[in-house]
Amino acid sequence: MNLWWYYVTINTKDHKEYFGVIKNEQMVLNELGKVVQYEWEKTKTLRPNVDLDYFVVMPNHIHGIIILNEINVETCRGKSLQETERVFSKPVKNSLSIIINQFKGSVKRWANGNCYSDFVWQSRFYDRIIRNEKELFNVRKYIEQNPLKWEFEKTQPENIFM
Repeated sequence: MNLWWYYVTINTKDHKEYFGVIKNEQMVLNELGKVVQYEWEKTKTLRPNVDLDYFVVMPNHIHGIIILNEINVETCRGKSLQETERVFSKPVKNSLSIIINQFKGSVKRWANGNCYSDFVWQSRFYDRIIRNEKELFNVRKYIEQNPLKWEFEKTQPENIFM
């Protein structure tokens, strides 16, 4: 069985801060931020092909490492098949795109029903394949240290993706 490790970033629309605040270099989740964390963690219990690694919910985004144990994996850019050409098509069941869209949808549904109707996700998400142990180490370190760097990086949206 192949394991596909992805570094994923999901932003709020216009980088609006919905999920809490950074205090003393620690993320303090508000009610909606706790729902984001809960729904992210729930992802692996809902889907047998998914495992989760490091993640952090920040005031306006979430970074996480998601592991798919499937041979055919698809991102927002198309399928990664064991073929020589890439195929662009509708999202496939159990694909990264479907998993992220369902996660975003569950948070949005909760928000709509609980006085956060102004909450909106950015329409897409960022993903990058983690190809080796060095990349995994660097991504884990970045995720872990993200709250420490918030004051500097929050004014530089290009840094949100690492």
